[in-house]
Amino acid sequence: MVTTVWSFLLVIGVLIFVHELGHFLAARRVGIRVLTFSLGFGPKILKTTRGDTEYCISLVPFGGYVKMAGETAEDPRSGAPDEFLSKTKWERFQVLIMGPVMNIALAIVVAAIVLAQGAEVPAYEDQPPVVGVVKMNSAAERSGIMAGDRILTVAGDSVPTWKDLAFAVGTRPNKPVPVTLDRGGQTMTFDVRPSAEGRFEVGDIGVLPDISPIAERVEANDPAARGGMKAGDVVYAVNGKRTIFPEDLKEAIAAHPGDTIDIEIRRDGAPQHLTVTPDKRSTGGYVGITIVEKTRSFKPGPVEAVRLSLVQNATGSLLIFKTIKGLFTGATSLRQLQGPVGIAQLSGESARAGLLPLLSLIAMVSLNLGVLNLMPFPVLDGGHIIIMLLEGVAGRDFPVQMKERVLVAGVVVLVALMVAVMYNDLTRISWIERLMPWRN
Repeated sequence: MVTTVWSFLLVIGVLIFVHELGHFLAARRVGIRVLTFSLGFGPKILKTTRGDTEYCISLVPFGGYVKMAGETAEDPRSGAPDEFLSKTKWERFQVLIMGPVMNIALAIVVAAIVLAQGAEVPAYEDQPPVVGVVKMNSAAERSGIMAGDRILTVAGDSVPTWKDLAFAVGTRPNKPVPVTLDRGGQTMTFDVRPSAEGRFEVGDIGVLPDISPIAERVEANDPAARGGMKAGDVVYAVNGKRTIFPEDLKEAIAAHPGDTIDIEIRRDGAPQHLTVTPDKRSTGGYVGITIVEKTRSFKPGPVEAVRLSLVQNATGSLLIFKTIKGLFTGATSLRQLQGPVGIAQLSGESARAGLLPLLSLIAMVSLNLGVLNLMPFPVLDGGHIIIMLLEGVAGRDFPVQMKERVLVAGVVVLVALMVAVMYNDLTRISWIERLMPWRN
């Protein structure tokens, strides 16, 4: 719990600081007097004053603000040149946009640092999505998708790799989706309804690649060795059930302590059947093998890491836009959105996994914060920018009352969305969900 709280405060604190620093530096650069630079909202718990600016940390950590002199028509104004509304629209635009720009820049820099460390990634992720296995009772099986099919598009979006397929399907749970595939040279289209899997209700149609775990090492005199298994054997199935990922094989072996099982392997491409009796251990069956998955290594240099970061963040931005569009069209479920509680859970999990997962989370959330703040929605930076641009096109400022009504409407919608997101977060906590009889 302590790790979750502190890691959450770290993630949120860094993102808010960078965002508000963008506004602050831009305001100072164009000569606007900044009255307050606050991390958080509400009562101020720590504060100090330097020059004309009060720097503070406030009680509620979910946000922050930079208060500038003469920022709104309601603020006391003297017409001094260092007030926000005394500046040109171009200068005000620079101040408004620099918060989101700083978050996007942070996402690019942090992602580049993470990528530069290199990694081992599953080899199949970058391969064409040719179906190797169709899960029983899955959406794919019900729709008629078969092993050997090459999936081409999902809802009209091209899916050249398994990674692309996961993104395309993952954002569309419980929604009928047209899936186009190639079957023996014939193009076919099926309507598939992805199921919602896991606490974040990620869409899944139930297709898997044609891969299997590999026995990297076989312990001498242990059950696998006695049964004839050798290092390098590809484990294809246990008792006739395909094993795709290492976890599948581990679960299959653990479920049969003391029972004789049939393990189908591929050795030099040729199928063989081995008879093995797992030893009984406290964790279940044990055969004495080290299991690995075929992976791809990459260790980019600094320039390549930046390039990959730019590509990754561009792809992430497109996914955010698609998700937002899906909310309006009904293609995306509100259940897939996360709020502060969800981010706190992910922060704790990432922190416990290590520094690189935590940095990856910071990059991801920073990108989301930057892109979302650019949306032309009242209250957000993008909303203020679009109003100012429309005023520029119209050649006059809109009435204060009209802008106030637009902002109030934006606040109402934003609060309603936050309530829905917070509800989602709470229902993902098992003990809280048990207190909701309508969820049981």
